[in-house]
Amino acid sequence: MKKLLLTLLAAAAVMATAVAENPKREFRGAWMHTVFQEQYHRQNTEENKAYLRGQLNKLKEAGVNAVIFQVRPQADAFYYSKLEPWSRFLTDNGAEPSPAWDPLQFMIDEAHARGMELHAWLNPYRVTSAKTQTLPKGHVYHKHPEWFVRYDGKLYFDPGLPESRKFITDVVMDIVNRYDVDGIHFDDYFYPYPVKNLEFPDSKSYAKYGKGMDRGDWRRKNVDLLIEGLHKEIAASKPWVIFGISPFGIWRNKATDPRGSETNGLQNYDALYADVLLWAHEGWIDYLMPQLYWELEHKTASFLTLVDWWNRNAEGRHMYIGQNVGVTMKKPDLAPSTEPTQLRHKINLTRKAENIQGNCWWPAYSVTNNTGGIADELKGEFQSTIALSPAYPWISTTAPAPVSNLKCDKGQLSWEAPAGKGSADDAVKFVVYRFDNDQEIDLDNSEAICAVTWSKTFNADKKGKYVVTALSRVNQESEPRMFTVK
Repeated sequence: MKKLLLTLLAAAAVMATAVAENPKREFRGAWMHTVFQEQYHRQNTEENKAYLRGQLNKLKEAGVNAVIFQVRPQADAFYYSKLEPWSRFLTDNGAEPSPAWDPLQFMIDEAHARGMELHAWLNPYRVTSAKTQTLPKGHVYHKHPEWFVRYDGKLYFDPGLPESRKFITDVVMDIVNRYDVDGIHFDDYFYPYPVKNLEFPDSKSYAKYGKGMDRGDWRRKNVDLLIEGLHKEIAASKPWVIFGISPFGIWRNKATDPRGSETNGLQNYDALYADVLLWAHEGWIDYLMPQLYWELEHKTASFLTLVDWWNRNAEGRHMYIGQNVGVTMKKPDLAPSTEPTQLRHKINLTRKAENIQGNCWWPAYSVTNNTGGIADELKGEFQSTIALSPAYPWISTTAPAPVSNLKCDKGQLSWEAPAGKGSADDAVKFVVYRFDNDQEIDLDNSEAICAVTWSKTFNADKKGKYVVTALSRVNQESEPRMFTVK
């Protein structure tokens, strides 16, 4: 068996040396966390704006098309909120930034100006990260301390309380209703990661609401209720806002559950009480983004094994793979490959998998710092073309109306589009293609894409045939319109 495994690994390594063609559609995300990022607190408003513009410029150059921006790291806010105080990673004691600015609105505007999506990332239950941390006067904890529990000295919303679920839902919907975000994103922090020999202190809520259920099943039900409720609220308000979850990379081990993976690590289902496959199966979320932060051949949790497992368990929703830049760029590829990193192999695995539509890089700062040369590799080869984000057909299959009045004046293309009606089918962004005059128009050719833009203009600095299409809020593409620039 061991010899067979080594043979399979070697065969996989050989296959990985081939270059997988850059697809026209691919999710290319990057997580930009704010928790423990002291630069935001240290810098003033204008310095923060300049810093974030620089980060977005570097991500765009590396081919990233979706930024996952952490706006609620610890029950606090990187945006104007009447429900929670400003984040301690931005200001002191919940005070408004001075000069005043709204980081979330700024990031939406700047991301869209670069043709990138902006997903607002929230941590639902986490409140503090240290035993000695204090909360500002305006925090909801001071008004409703009964909603919270302490575990390992840290403060969390009690997931077993309906009041906790309602408040978290109100926080999310406040963002959805007031901001033009493209998505809402939760990562892997549901019930906290377990501390050895320390039980999560939810006996009071379990006694009140458990109704004789197995406590593990009851905890999972609590998280299920939050996810299902959020899905319904988002769909009722703005159905085009994508709701995605980025779970820990192991659902369950096969030794625990025959449906599980050939792994031997911590389990989402049992330790964090997150039954993420159920959420996808029930259609409560739009994508799963498992955090596969291990090397290809990791003994406990092999990337090779887990990519295959998640591909087979997508449950009809999009699957994007979370990749750790440091691990990927520090580890050499499997023999007989001579690649100095595992980047090519990992990207090829995800692109060859039928049910995987992209990747997300952790953290974004490693991309912008060009850790291990990743930005150079992405820009030069693996994300060298512009990619459209995947469409979400379960929300809508309707293509928007095509653009009209396409023309060029002094080198600037311009066009018109119907006014939006507040639906998923509104034309909100546009794709610009360019072909040589003697070249056949092929809209599946990713190399022909010049831009994805929220603007209705484009600088046509070369002669040729330009094609413009409209994209709906869920990335359905319209019929094309062409103009020849002579």
